Amino acid sequence: MDRDQDSLNVIVAADDAGTRLDAYLAERIDGWSRSRLQTLIGDEDVLVNDTAVKPSYRVRANDEVDVDLVEVAVVNFEPEDIALDIVFEDEYLAVINKSAGMVVHPGAGVQSGTLANAIAHHFSLAANDPSLVARPGIVHRLDKDTSGLIVIAKDEKTHELLSEQFRERTVYKSYVALVHGATERKSATIEAPIGRNKHNRLRMKVATHGRSAISIWRVRKRYEKFTLLDVEIKTGRTHQIRVHMAYINHPIVGDEIYNEGRDNTVMDSYARNGIASMKRFFLHAEKLSFTHPKTGERMKFAQPLPSELTGFLSLI
Repeated sequence: MDRDQDSLNVIVAADDAGTRLDAYLAERIDGWSRSRLQTLIGDEDVLVNDTAVKPSYRVRANDEVDVDLVEVAVVNFEPEDIALDIVFEDEYLAVINKSAGMVVHPGAGVQSGTLANAIAHHFSLAANDPSLVARPGIVHRLDKDTSGLIVIAKDEKTHELLSEQFRERTVYKSYVALVHGATERKSATIEAPIGRNKHNRLRMKVATHGRSAISIWRVRKRYEKFTLLDVEIKTGRTHQIRVHMAYINHPIVGDEIYNEGRDNTVMDSYARNGIASMKRFFLHAEKLSFTHPKTGERMKFAQPLPSELTGFLSLI
C-alpha cells in the first residue's frame, strides 16, 4: 500500500482477485478485525474505484482501493505530556477543546505532538484498556487547523458506543465558519458526495461516486466582504465543510488549499493582513452534543471562538 498524509491506496494484484474486500483489507491493516473493517466499509471510508461498495464485494485485478487513513489504527506512537484544554471528563470519556495547529492522529510524516499522543499520556489509556494502545480513544476527527470540541473515549466499549452514535448520525456537531463573499440565501443544505482529488492527494473534491456528505448552513452575521455561518454536519467526511463551501463558491477564509488564492484578492489591507496573522483558516467546532454511553444523559457542550478568530472579526 502507498501512504500519504490522508489515505492508504493499493492496486489489487491478479493473485488477489476474487477475495472479499473485508478479508483483503484484514490481511493488510494490522490491528483491525473483519467486523470492524466491515463497519469502516459500511461508513463509506473505503472506496473501490472511487465508489462505495459492500464488505462482500470481491476485488478484481487492478481495482484501486482507497482507505481513509484517519480511520485506521495508528501504531508505534509514544504518550506525550502535552497540555490539553479539558472541557469535561469522567471515568468513561472526555471532551477536549482542541487548539488550531494540533494534528489529531499520528500519521505519515507526523509521529509526535498530536492529540492522540497527548490523551494517551493524560488519561493513561493503555492502562485502562490495552486495546486502545493502537487507537487511543479517538472517536471522530478535526482538521489540524480547525479548533474546538472533540470527544474521546477512555475504554473500548465507550469507543464502540460513541462510534455507533456517529454512524447513526445522532451526534450533533455545529461549526462556525467565515467564508468569502455574501451568500444569496439565509440558509441551505449542501448534499454533495466527497471523494479524493486524484491530481492532488492532499485535497478532496465533490465527486459523483464519492462518500455521501451533508452540510446544513445558516447565516449568523453578514460583513461587507464576508459571511459568518453556523454549519451543522450530518456526516464527517475529510475536509467536508471546507470542500462544500468551496463548492458553492464561498470558500473558508484562510483556507489556502481550497480558496484558490481568494485571500489575496481581499482589497482591505487590514483584513488581508489579518488573514495572514491568523495563521489558520476560520473554522471552529463550536457545539457538540451526544448521549452518554453509560448514563444515557444527553450531553451538550459549547466552546466560544478562540481569540485569533474574534480578533479577526473585529477587523472587518
